[in-house]
Amino acid sequence: MAKLGFRTVDEMVGRVDKIDAVVANAHWKAKGIDLSSILYTPTLPLRVARRRVQAQDHGLNQALDHILIEKAAPALESQTKVTGSFAIRNVHRTVGAMLGGEIARKYGSAGLPEETIHFRFHGSAGQSFGAFVPSGVTLELEGDANDYLGKGLSGGRIIAYPPKTSSFLPEESILVGNVVLYGATSGEAFLNGIGGERFAVRNSGAIAVVEGVGDHGCEYMTNGTVVVLGKTGRNFAAGMSGGIAYVYDVRGDFANRRCNQASVDLEPLAAEADVERVRALLERHRDLTGSPRAAWVLEHWADAQPRFIKIFPHEYKRVLGAPRAESVYAPPFIPSPW
Repeated sequence: MAKLGFRTVDEMVGRVDKIDAVVANAHWKAKGIDLSSILYTPTLPLRVARRRVQAQDHGLNQALDHILIEKAAPALESQTKVTGSFAIRNVHRTVGAMLGGEIARKYGSAGLPEETIHFRFHGSAGQSFGAFVPSGVTLELEGDANDYLGKGLSGGRIIAYPPKTSSFLPEESILVGNVVLYGATSGEAFLNGIGGERFAVRNSGAIAVVEGVGDHGCEYMTNGTVVVLGKTGRNFAAGMSGGIAYVYDVRGDFANRRCNQASVDLEPLAAEADVERVRALLERHRDLTGSPRAAWVLEHWADAQPRFIKIFPHEYKRVLGAPRAESVYAPPFIPSPW
């Protein structure tokens, strides 16, 4: 360093003018490589630094989770149940993640007993609302949320629904953004509205009920259960290898136009265990979010049940030893008010 004229490592950052390139002709892969673009030194004013010279403030001191952790102190210390209500804005990101870290630090992956912490929020949540939330934590949102809601969900519960004073129809309105439940391992999400693209991508064990989803729903999903109570986008179930999805086919075009059947079979909702599972999830969805569609489907179950399609991955069937479907499921022609 001294020979090159440097006193510290920081002074070396960006000094490509001190680097010599050796011509490599001995190997055919390296022959002819031109490094001039990489080693180019642009002419810059002296005020423009080549390295970090100012500390960056990422705003962590203002994170909403500090307030949540303080409010949750009795739960963290002695597993005493706590509740709370908070306003939330889209500048509040990864809400619940720091709280989940504190829980994991003390109680490990087991988390807390169910419903130990129940926090309610009203407003528009920023990205990654409820990320990595562990067992024992319920985050209830009256409003909407950006992308990555429930990312890495680890046993917690997320409930989201539009403002109670809103006049629009939840089943026709976007509630949460893209890539919801990405990589979730366990837990639940009940969403009274439509999710964006790649809903439950790489879901590895979470349970979710949603009113509708965009393109690529349940992409690369490996475990868990997803119920979609309405329209889906294109390419549903692409690369899906595990878990089960149930879609309420309101338009009758899911099998032919919406689902990627390269790795899944489509079956009617007929088995008693499947029927009980779907009904139970719809009842919880109705009770937790006030979903009008879930209420209607349950009230008109005899007419609604034939419109449900079970999406069953080939690999999951192979592991379970279940037989493959002999034919592609064809939805019945039944009028639906939705």
